[in-house]
Amino acid sequence: MQDRAVSELLRVAPVADDLARRFQEAGFSLALVGGSVRDALLGRLGNDLDFTTDARPQDVLKIMRPWADAVWDVGIAFGTVGAQKEARVGDTDRSFQIEVTTYRSEAYDRTSRKPEVSYGDSIEDDLVRRDFTVNAMAVALPEKRFIDPHGGLKDLAERVLRTPGTPEESFSDDPLRMMRAARFAAQLDFEVAPEVVAAMKDMAGRIEIISAERIRDELNKLILSPHPRKGLTLLVDTGIASSVLPELPALHLERDEHHRHKDVYEHTLIVLEQAMALEEDGPDLTLRLAALLHDIGKPRTRRFEKDGRVSFHHHEVVGAKMTKKRMTALKYSNELVKDVSRLVELHLRFHGYGTGEWTDSAVRRYVRDAGPLLSRLHKLTRSDCTTRNRRKAAALSRAYDGLEERIAQLQEKEELDSIRPDLDGNQIMEILGIKPGPEVGKAYKHLLELRLENGPMEHDEAVKALKEWWAAQQG
Repeated sequence: MQDRAVSELLRVAPVADDLARRFQEAGFSLALVGGSVRDALLGRLGNDLDFTTDARPQDVLKIMRPWADAVWDVGIAFGTVGAQKEARVGDTDRSFQIEVTTYRSEAYDRTSRKPEVSYGDSIEDDLVRRDFTVNAMAVALPEKRFIDPHGGLKDLAERVLRTPGTPEESFSDDPLRMMRAARFAAQLDFEVAPEVVAAMKDMAGRIEIISAERIRDELNKLILSPHPRKGLTLLVDTGIASSVLPELPALHLERDEHHRHKDVYEHTLIVLEQAMALEEDGPDLTLRLAALLHDIGKPRTRRFEKDGRVSFHHHEVVGAKMTKKRMTALKYSNELVKDVSRLVELHLRFHGYGTGEWTDSAVRRYVRDAGPLLSRLHKLTRSDCTTRNRRKAAALSRAYDGLEERIAQLQEKEELDSIRPDLDGNQIMEILGIKPGPEVGKAYKHLLELRLENGPMEHDEAVKALKEWWAAQQG
């Protein structure tokens, strides 16, 4: 691992060593730290470099401004100065995103949402405040001296997450670290040490002092990771999910005595993994959130029928409302809330048409309702099949193949992606001799229904249909 780290550090040496010499000349020390060292040891160091220094933020600014291509101080209240530096590495021009943070310690009081920052004088004091031992290693520059006071290298080799001090002290300093444990487990496929898991269970309620924005950002990183099941399971098992995403543990429904319905929680995690397998351009947050939340309406809609069956009528409608409420509470953007809620609402639409031949009208309405989310709806609907009955699964897959073929065929004939009436609002007003008002909207909606039901009409045919509708309205 150390050999790998050396080769990774040599790759960024032109930037790292140059910056370190500037700090040295100014009488300060500089070290690569935290995630950058961890990633170097794993052979995956990117262009984002984190450094720590004994220089105070104002001194850091003085050193960085003449050297970097751009400098920003949005994090200076927490001791961090950011910069961008263009540099030639080998035969390639690269753009490095750099953060330099003054040695510090930080802690929360029992009710605060923001840390109190105090600066330190030694790198050892800085490293002990870090979240996990694998993030509490440093490389002093430019001499490249490896600093690992808490056994991070050993834990990295064993793929385990431990805290430099006691987990209780670490999580008391910043309760968000409990979510970071789940996130790193999901990102790195690491195990979390038993004493860390125990502390997470004991202190789960402390997560409630953390702002919704910070929780959302950690949740996103976890969901977009290669192994989100691992992190989500840890959040549920420790009780943290009950505070940040209570709809997920609520899917642990008691099984009915005849086992007439699936384990909804396990089904949800499988759907998430199956949706991930269908991604084409990297991790898709919208799709993954929709997969994770698509059945959250089931606990509220579960009914035991007289014949012994279990039903969840309209769980997609209830789930869409619950999705909107939870995502809004977590401060997601309005657009993302709208898209994920819509996918949850539509995820059963395919099954509503049965297994028979879809009419052209049904296909048009399906495409119209999905809009720009159609591709994601395809993936979500296919992922929602988790039956172990191979014959049933194959039949559902064939049926959906057939629907996609029908959509493709109709798209060749019609502009399905932008279905609109054959007459626009201005034409409607001109033909009917009316001014802007509610009647124009009603006429437009009527023509849209005709378009969805019958497909495109010739102009004269559309005019005739409009006049017939108008005459009926007047009568």
